[in-house]
Amino acid sequence: MNYNQAQFVTSAATLSACPDDSLAEVAFAGRSNAGKSSAINTITGQNRLARISKTPGRTQLINFFALDEGRHLVDLPGYGFAKVPLKVKDKWQKELERYLRQRDALVGLILLSDIRHPLKEFDRMMIDWAVQSNLPLHILLTKSDKLKRGAAQNVLLEVRRELAPLSNVSVQLFSSLKNVGVDEARAKLDEWLAVPANVIEEIGQTDEEKVSD
Repeated sequence: MNYNQAQFVTSAATLSACPDDSLAEVAFAGRSNAGKSSAINTITGQNRLARISKTPGRTQLINFFALDEGRHLVDLPGYGFAKVPLKVKDKWQKELERYLRQRDALVGLILLSDIRHPLKEFDRMMIDWAVQSNLPLHILLTKSDKLKRGAAQNVLLEVRRELAPLSNVSVQLFSSLKNVGVDEARAKLDEWLAVPANVIEEIGQTDEEKVSD
């Protein structure tokens, strides 16, 4: 998968407004200060693909970035420190849950969690949604450069130990600043975004071709 060619496609405020031609997509979620936009930019090798705001949580839309053959990366609204009315936060939460539970093209969730404050309330809520929806989830412990190597490894082991009973959850270290864990994250995305050739061929057929078959 050539992540360097990722391009912004569209933004959606609700599930119904999401693109209907997506074969497979992986969503990125995290608290507003977890480094989500920086992670997307680092993984795609583009500095400005996902906008990095000085005001955490400003993005209130579901943003789609196209890769190839109907595959997308999806940037979900940040949650946590955004200075917005409670009603707005409640709406974000409802749309997040609706997207995670009902989006057919969604094949996996990348959860960004600051390694210095891992598995906060929002993180655990996302993990619960993924487990209930039987959705594969991969956690990036972001800003791992903020800790010494030994301390970072200890946090990684602790989080892995806690989540060991959950078969659909995996964890790794990640740092956008130091490019730590980029290859590992891309490998997980490659695994999830693989779409069988027969599915791609079927999608590409015209209605007449399908009838003749």
